[in-house]
Amino acid sequence: MSVEKGANAVARADVMRVAIGACLVVGVALAIAWPAGKPPHYSPRSMAKVGRISERFQSYNIEMAEVTGGRFWKPYASRNTSDPVRAATKAGLPGGVDPSRYEYRPPVDLGDARLRKLAAALGPAYVRVSGTWANSTYFSDSDAVAGAPPPGYIGVLTRPQWRGVVAFTRAVDGALVTSFAVSSGARDAAGAWRPDRAQRLVNYTRALGGHIAAAEFMNEPDLVDLANAPKGYNAEDYGRDFTLFRRWMRTVSPETVVAGPGSIAETGITPWLMWLTGTHMISSADMLAASQAKVDVFSYHHYGAMSERCIKSGIGSTDLASVLSAGWLGSVDGATSSYQALRDEYAPAAPLWLTETGEAACGGNPWASTFADTFRYLDQLGRLARRGVQVVMHNTLAASDYGLLDETDHRPRPNYWAALLWHEFMGTTVLDAGAAPSGSVHLYAHCLHGVPGGVALLAINLDRNASRPLDIDAAAEGFTLAAPALDSREVRLNGHVLLLGPDDVLPRFRGRPVAAGAAVLPAASITFLTIPRADNAACR
Repeated sequence: MSVEKGANAVARADVMRVAIGACLVVGVALAIAWPAGKPPHYSPRSMAKVGRISERFQSYNIEMAEVTGGRFWKPYASRNTSDPVRAATKAGLPGGVDPSRYEYRPPVDLGDARLRKLAAALGPAYVRVSGTWANSTYFSDSDAVAGAPPPGYIGVLTRPQWRGVVAFTRAVDGALVTSFAVSSGARDAAGAWRPDRAQRLVNYTRALGGHIAAAEFMNEPDLVDLANAPKGYNAEDYGRDFTLFRRWMRTVSPETVVAGPGSIAETGITPWLMWLTGTHMISSADMLAASQAKVDVFSYHHYGAMSERCIKSGIGSTDLASVLSAGWLGSVDGATSSYQALRDEYAPAAPLWLTETGEAACGGNPWASTFADTFRYLDQLGRLARRGVQVVMHNTLAASDYGLLDETDHRPRPNYWAALLWHEFMGTTVLDAGAAPSGSVHLYAHCLHGVPGGVALLAINLDRNASRPLDIDAAAEGFTLAAPALDSREVRLNGHVLLLGPDDVLPRFRGRPVAAGAAVLPAASITFLTIPRADNAACR
C-alpha cells in the first residue's frame, strides 16, 4: 500500500484492536526439517518446463507522490515509533491520514546518476508510476513550478516532472506503467469521468518520444473510501467509467495494455481491517461484471500485513519473529489464488500481473530494509513465477523502508542485492522443482539466464539453527546470501560484504564450486546454484 492505505481510520482500528484484545500474528513459526534419512534428490537436467514469465517479471514502483513531491511514509529512522498517535486528521493527503506517519519529500531527482545506474542494472523492467496519490493528481501541462492544485485535486504534476519520468524510464530500459486521476476534479457535472487531462498526459508523453506501455484506470478502486473517488462511488459507476476509459485508450493509444482492476482489499487480513474501520469497499467481482472485464492484463495488489506505522500489533500486523514462518511466506498464495479465480471467471485470456507488493503496507516495517525481508522477497518471486504470474512490481524502488534502495543516498539494501542476483541468474523459463514450497528448504528452478541448456536453482534455508543438505546430481557454482543477523542491513555473498565500488561500480558476483551431491545450505541463508552444463532440453 502506498500513501494510500494508512489512511482514514487508523485511530478507529487502534481502538477496535485494543477493545477486542486481538493478538494475532501472521503465520505460525515453522520448524520442519527433512524427513529422517536422505533429502530429496534433484536432477536439473530432467526438470520439465512448467511455464514462462515476462522478461520484465521483476519490476518496481515509483510513487506519484515522489514525482510531484508530497507526503509519504516517514522512515523509522526519522520518527518516534514508541509514541503512536491515535487521531487521524486531514492533512492534504489522500483519504485523511495521521500526519505523524508521513514526511514531506521534495520531487525525486530521477536524473540522479546512482539511482539510474542501479535501476538500469535491473532492466528490462516495468516502471510503474502510480499509487493512490495518482488518483487525485492534476497534470498541469505546463513548465511552470507547481502551484496549488485546482478544486477536486490534491497534487500537481508538471511537464518537467513527467519529462523526468519518461527520461528515467528510457535510461533504465524501463517500460512505463501508470494510472490516471479519478477524483472529483476529473469529472463532469453528472459525475462521469472525463479523459481530457489524461489525454494531455498521453499527448505529452508521445511528444517526448515516450510510450505508456500499460495503464490501470485507477489505483485500488475497491478501496473506494481511500481512493479519492466521489462519495457514494459504486460498481456501476466504475463500470461506466472503465468502459469509457478503455474506449478512449483504444482510440488515443491502441498499443497501450489496459490492466485492471488493481484491487487489494478482498484477501488475507484486509477485509477484517476494512470491516473494523468501517471503510467502504467495492467488490472486484461486481466491478468486473459492470465493466464486462475488458482488460488485457488482470492486475492485483498484495501486502501480507500492515506495518507498525499503522498497526503496532494485533490483527493485520506481523513481527520480526515471523519472517521465516510458513504463514508469512505463504500469504501471497491465498491472494493470488483468489484473484486467479476471478481472472479465470471474468478474463480467462488475460495474463496475471501483481502490480504492487512489498514487505508490509504503510511503508514497510523497520526490518523491511534488512536481510530479514530478503527471504520474503525472493520466496515470493519463486512462488509467483511457478504459479504463472507474469509480472511482479515491488513497492518501491527508493522510498520509505520497503524501498530496494535507501531513499536518501540510494545505496543498495539487501533486497536490491537479491533482486540483482535474481536478474543475473533466473531466466524466463520456469522449471518443475518438485512439490510446492514446504518444510525448511524452499527450492525454485528456472533456465539459467543467457546460457542455453543451463539451469539455475534458488534454494532458501528457513532453519535458523541448522544447515541443510541439498542433493543435486550435477556440479554447480554456488552464490550464498547470508548476514550476521536477520535484521542486519549488511548482506554477504559467500562471506564477502556486498558494497558498491568506486564510481558506484557494482561488484562482480563470484561463486564457489559445489560438487555434485555436496550442496549444503547454511542456516538462515539463500543460495543460488548455477548449472551451466545441465543440458536441460527445455532450456536449449
